[in-house]
Amino acid sequence: MTGRTVVIPHLGRVEGHGGIFVRLSGNTVAEVDMTIHEGSRYYESLLVGRRYDEVQGIISRVCAICSASHSVAALEALEAALGVEVTPRVNDLRGLLVLGSTIESHALHVFALALPDFLGFDSVLTMAAEHRETVTFALKLKQLGNRIQTLVGGRAVHPINTLVGGFGKIPSHAELAGLRRELEAALPPLMEAVELVAGLGVPEWAAQPTLFVALEPYEEGFRFRGSTLLTSRGERYPVARYAEVVQERAVAHSHAKHATLEGGDTYVVGSLARLVLHGERLGGRAREAFLRLFPEGPGANILTNNHAQLVELVHCVEHSMELVDRLLARPETDRELVEHGLAPGRGIAALEAPRGTLFHDYTLDAEGVVTAANIVTPTAQNLANVERDLRVAAERLVVEEPEDDGALRLGLEMVARAYDPCISCSVHVIREDP
Repeated sequence: MTGRTVVIPHLGRVEGHGGIFVRLSGNTVAEVDMTIHEGSRYYESLLVGRRYDEVQGIISRVCAICSASHSVAALEALEAALGVEVTPRVNDLRGLLVLGSTIESHALHVFALALPDFLGFDSVLTMAAEHRETVTFALKLKQLGNRIQTLVGGRAVHPINTLVGGFGKIPSHAELAGLRRELEAALPPLMEAVELVAGLGVPEWAAQPTLFVALEPYEEGFRFRGSTLLTSRGERYPVARYAEVVQERAVAHSHAKHATLEGGDTYVVGSLARLVLHGERLGGRAREAFLRLFPEGPGANILTNNHAQLVELVHCVEHSMELVDRLLARPETDRELVEHGLAPGRGIAALEAPRGTLFHDYTLDAEGVVTAANIVTPTAQNLANVERDLRVAAERLVVEEPEDDGALRLGLEMVARAYDPCISCSVHVIREDP
């Protein structure tokens, strides 16, 4: 058994191209790497020299799944640099856009990528043979998320209706009312899915003490935006300090950077982190789902991140209905855009993307041209902790099944998939002149 290696050259059912390499010495893990093969994206360098109004159209193309989150984070950072304050209607529409993106992303991951592992299937296609209604509903829920993004952002991916200061077109009351009916109809089958998942066992071999990080919501309630980073140790950091607190570094085995928190600790962002830190803020059916799936409260087992995403799906549907009601209560209008001038400045913004905390940081000159840009994505922040969890899972699994490489591979894949990595977003570097 000395020198034995377990290699997963291509990790299935995740966004992008990555793999896992584990080298064992007896029952001890000597080396574990989450290898990211996706080609590097120099998107920060691409933004330098561009006008501010070109930024979000470029940056949304980092990834189709995360395009709405990148767009909103970019716009809020640019507006901070320019001193632009948007209206409550624009703020609600952006919130609705982020919720639509999260519904689409979580529906895909929970039902099509993660659930087959827990039900014993190799894919959602084989799962559909026995769970046709669940898969059919999941596809409709994903379509609902895309419908929200189309209605607010102009299309399902890479929004074109989102502008610095507002929106080019505001959805009509009739369109919003139709959307609300669809959202309301999604809640009963979503709660049925909660019951299905609540009845499934969760392996304990991935559990270990973990540091969780998420944005403190900017208003009362469970929200995806804020200006302060909160950790499960009780530390609080202003988002403006993110570059000091989130310390990125290049690693030899990956095209993506790894990140640690100030002091050198790995950490986790994403749905489970948000529930650990803010789960008590949930209300309505989302609170019911939270108590059903986490009867003893959320713990430090990354495999339950899948369950956390399901809770957030319920919340996103309910909160989307609340935002639609607020929008319907306002007078109907075709367009809402705050006029602004140009001025040199730096703007930093953060929001909770589906996979965790996302940072955008831009510096503009007096002509509104980008002179510096930096983006820190959730997956890049999680990768160091992914390897930590893979190591612990491998050590425990190799003791339970010492000669079963198949069981070990499946367990490692489940851990990596639980993070719902967005590999395309993670592979960003800045080329520095020697």
